[in-house]
Amino acid sequence: MSFNTFGHMFRVTTFGESHGVAIGCVVDGCPPLIPLTVEEIQRDLDRRKPGQSRFTTQRQEPDAVKILSGVMAHPETGVQVTTGTPIALLIENTDQRSKDYSEIKDKFRPGHADLTYEAKYGLRDYRGGGRSSARETATRVAAGAIARKVLPEVKVRGALVQIGPHKIDRQKWDWDEIARNPFNCPDKDKAAFFESYLDGIRKSGSSIGAVIEVVAEGVPPGLGAPIYAKLDSDLAAAMMTINAVKGVEIGAGFAAAELTGEENADEMRSGNNGTRFLSNNAGGILGGISTGQPIVVRFAVKPTSSILTPRQTVDRKGADTDILTKGRHDPCVGIRAVPVGEAMMACVLADHFLRDRGQIGR
Repeated sequence: MSFNTFGHMFRVTTFGESHGVAIGCVVDGCPPLIPLTVEEIQRDLDRRKPGQSRFTTQRQEPDAVKILSGVMAHPETGVQVTTGTPIALLIENTDQRSKDYSEIKDKFRPGHADLTYEAKYGLRDYRGGGRSSARETATRVAAGAIARKVLPEVKVRGALVQIGPHKIDRQKWDWDEIARNPFNCPDKDKAAFFESYLDGIRKSGSSIGAVIEVVAEGVPPGLGAPIYAKLDSDLAAAMMTINAVKGVEIGAGFAAAELTGEENADEMRSGNNGTRFLSNNAGGILGGISTGQPIVVRFAVKPTSSILTPRQTVDRKGADTDILTKGRHDPCVGIRAVPVGEAMMACVLADHFLRDRGQIGR
């Protein structure tokens, strides 16, 4: 299997399977002398790990990360810093239950990558999906924690803004509220509604989709390059690599199709600190290059395909059959996708910052 690496100057290669011994990643291109501790990486991983509420998979993984290379104590200060060499991170799997999948090892799960992996490679890892499992995203979150250190002045935050057809009230947006509920939701009232709503979904053995919004503030103007290295195209591509993501929009996104030219164009005025924008329909990016405004990205996550309702499928011999997926699954995988989206945003921004520095020299 090829193409396990993303990024150019800040490059991340991930490895491992859902039910293997461990998962991990190698971060190449991180500048030297950046203070980095395992605790800083662990903080982000703890936000993504499973089993934290009844609304996520009950697989109990501590997601304890180990730094294998790329850091050392500075000889003068004693502070642990990056060395400029590849940073290798390892997360052991401790709570696999491969037997949960033994009954479906010869059946293709609808909505999963079973059929396509089999068609491409001639086999698939039926034990939780192998590389196609969302378990792989833990390594991205670990890499994202390092990317944040490359751009310490940039604040990257994400929030769940919709479950099923139910959207938050943006007038009630409170970033601090996200840490107070199990949904990563910035609307306190809607989070209370989601609790009963998702309980019903979970108890019925079904699942539901969600929309995640990621915002990066403090991004300097000038990141990105015209035509084939646009910042928004790289962000969209990065978000689309996340498991179960089926759509991405920047700024106003699809809603821009409903606006007039007067409404959509972000007007400008001079201010004390230079040019200021009167709106942000562009989502902080024009012509593929950052404007200095907050970068706003939203992505849609489909419902978890592993559900308890029997579904029609075929087996490896091409015979019609039915399937019922047992095991421990998220009724709404979008909940844990918030820190993953943040990590992908951080990695792309770190990559473009290093590219910009290499070309422009600032």
